[in-house]
Amino acid sequence: MLRQSGSLSRTDIAGMTGMSHSTISAISAMLLAEQVLVEVPETEAANNAEGKRGRPQVLLGLNPQCASVVAVNIALNVIDVDLFDYAGQRIAFEQLQLDTLTIAPDALLAALERQIGELLSRYPDQAKNLRHISVSVQGMTDAAHQMLVWSPTIGAENVTIADFLKQAFDVPVMVFNDCLMIAEALRWSQPDIFHGDFAAILFSSGIGMGLYLKGEPFSGARSSAAEFGHVVYMPDGALCRCGRHGCLEAYASDYGIWRKAHGVDENSAPVAMIPESDFYALAHEARTADGVARQAFQQAGKALGFALRSIFSLIDPVPLAFVGPGVHAFDLIEDELRQTISGDLADGRQVGPRNGLQSPKDLTIRCYPSEQPLILQGCAITSLLRVDAETEVQKSKLLVTNNNNAQRVTA
Repeated sequence: MLRQSGSLSRTDIAGMTGMSHSTISAISAMLLAEQVLVEVPETEAANNAEGKRGRPQVLLGLNPQCASVVAVNIALNVIDVDLFDYAGQRIAFEQLQLDTLTIAPDALLAALERQIGELLSRYPDQAKNLRHISVSVQGMTDAAHQMLVWSPTIGAENVTIADFLKQAFDVPVMVFNDCLMIAEALRWSQPDIFHGDFAAILFSSGIGMGLYLKGEPFSGARSSAAEFGHVVYMPDGALCRCGRHGCLEAYASDYGIWRKAHGVDENSAPVAMIPESDFYALAHEARTADGVARQAFQQAGKALGFALRSIFSLIDPVPLAFVGPGVHAFDLIEDELRQTISGDLADGRQVGPRNGLQSPKDLTIRCYPSEQPLILQGCAITSLLRVDAETEVQKSKLLVTNNNNAQRVTA
């Protein structure tokens, strides 16, 4: 609450949580003593601006020096490393360019250790208070969030990232699918829209999904699952980056759209990277002329709609966030996407159940053009919540100890 809202008075916290003033005073006193919280004087100007009377109140805020966390994202040919303080503010950022498609497991681990170590070496105070590291990858992780199992953009497989970094930095480490971290960032930053059930769709060089159901992240029994980009759209169809044929990604990703628009054989190897300028030029061509470029985007919308309709048949429609540079061309896929999800034919006739949608426009869709900030924010929030959980355990122990002492005194 304090991390989202900033500094708050004890009265504000009581109103937001429903806890009594005495309970808040007891808990805050403990956390102040532990230096988890700090008291922040409210300025007279802020007090007057909010229409409050009397002397400014003393606010409670998170102590940014209490702890620090590291957020890491491994994407195609790049490693991003962010350092955050306990209040959730970004302190520093490092980026390393490398060939992820051919990198060996040992080399990947060494690169991670080097980048994190170099960043921490510049901030010794934060390094001393490092409490958690979260790593995101494009691809599949194990269900325990300890290792990279497989990725279409990273040549190394079954890499025990968590164990290695835990030994290197002596803090807990967890490994997540990048789309799940996008979903976590949206749930945290926009809870009025993304709560309960929703999905974040990565629309970029790859296609992925982070799915929340009943307020909990969806995961498989053995892996991170939700490999949305690799559900089958066309059996024995176009070649996907994963090596299989007919995956959704082979039609809806930037390389799938580019391949279709340029008339390249669908069984040819996917292009490793499409420059954003080329993708934007392709979108411009599709907007200005009814040709193969427009057909490529329409096919992408239909493929995405087909895959989402299948999922919605199982879980009902949920709000969607499309994230990544592909959303710059969302106007070119939206009609096909919505019509396919709702089961509408081109002449407007409905085919099959609407999955609770009265109209294709009923489905809530928001677009976000950059995935990297959301991924790193999701990693940071995930780590900070783990630190909060440890603090909560410590606070509970303090409460039990205090209650036992009070009982002994009373006796």
